[in-house]
Amino acid sequence: MLIFNGIVFFVTANLYRFAGMLGEYRIFACTVIILFFLLGNIRPCLRDGKIPSRRLRICLQGSDLLILFCVSTAASTLYLLLEIGQLFSGEAKVWLLHLLNVFLVEAACFWNGIVRVYLTSKQLAIKWRLLGVICGFMPIVNLVVLYHIIKITGYEAKLEGEKLLVDESRTGRRICATKYPVLLVHGVFFRDFKYLNYWGRIPAELEKNGATIYYGNHQSADSVEGSAKELAQRIRQITEETGCEKVNIIAHSKGGLDCRYALSEFGIAEKVASLTTINTPHRGCLFADYLLEKIPQNVQQKAADTYNKAVRVLGDEDPDFMEAVRDLTAGACEARNRYIRDAAGVYYQSVGSKCDRAVNGRFPLNFTYHLVKYFGGENDGLVSTESFPWGESFRLVTVKGRRGISHGDMIDLNRENIPGFDVREFYVDLVSELKQKGY
Repeated sequence: MLIFNGIVFFVTANLYRFAGMLGEYRIFACTVIILFFLLGNIRPCLRDGKIPSRRLRICLQGSDLLILFCVSTAASTLYLLLEIGQLFSGEAKVWLLHLLNVFLVEAACFWNGIVRVYLTSKQLAIKWRLLGVICGFMPIVNLVVLYHIIKITGYEAKLEGEKLLVDESRTGRRICATKYPVLLVHGVFFRDFKYLNYWGRIPAELEKNGATIYYGNHQSADSVEGSAKELAQRIRQITEETGCEKVNIIAHSKGGLDCRYALSEFGIAEKVASLTTINTPHRGCLFADYLLEKIPQNVQQKAADTYNKAVRVLGDEDPDFMEAVRDLTAGACEARNRYIRDAAGVYYQSVGSKCDRAVNGRFPLNFTYHLVKYFGGENDGLVSTESFPWGESFRLVTVKGRRGISHGDMIDLNRENIPGFDVREFYVDLVSELKQKGY
């Protein structure tokens, strides 16, 4: 279908030249070609019929229209160049009318496609939309940007469409319906907001597959002990209000340290079935030690005061920026690890990831990546991979090629579809494994 439409679009773009070759059937043939061109602009392919989402179907159609635009424009440009001699042989008018025909047809195809993807794609975000507008009239650069727009939107429609079909096929199975509910615990410098979810698209995907989800709702910045105390109270609240007896904890970054402390020191082990730590610096961050040594005390205190004041407005009652940072140092983690013990009867496991290039971490992880690498080797942009392992099992997540998976990617912070790593499906597998273990 796409190849057929490519031929139709090319013929339509050059119809001014081809019409003379059609003889007595010219009017009928031109009418049929234009009709197919209009139909192709409405439905450029048939593969979208497998996608159970109108938004994604339109997105895929837009991506395909942009592909048709590129192919048809390239072929039409070559045709125009082959006949450019007409400009100098007294047939300039014919060549210019041919050029106008190409321009109008290709413009219709392009704008039909670009409007569709701009209105329906979630993966383009603001970045690529702005680049498309800014670079639209920059030769070569605009082609590079268009290539990325086509790649991103086509992959989005394909991946999201397949996910919808998979979710539909397993609706009744409730593979994430664990015996005990899942408690998601955020890391440092974030909060659990209702409409700006720290965990991105993950909670919705888990709930779609049967999971019951709760959040830590603790402060964004405090010492490990202070956060652990809040989380212990939260766990007691959940078990008392719901009668669920226990929870399965999935904790990211510093949240893993907070939960280990709560289990060891605040008597809630009997209310926890499992603890899964995600990219948690169990052995600390040498990078944090370095920053505390190099940054002047007055600068540290000013940053802390500014942060604490800002997050109080957002709901933190007694934030402590400096204590949170100090408790992430290698020295602080080493000291805690000497007396914190894993709770008997609780299943501990850990997950980590690594970036292969700084640029894939996004700001500020693209900046910290090199510093962490200098002190601790392979890392996720913030934490060394050697610091991740804890518990009965550990898995390191990455992808083929040079992309890697960052600290933020592991919680779907940027809501980005990463080729080779579906973060939502990763958590579905993680929770379904907990279900299979009886938790």
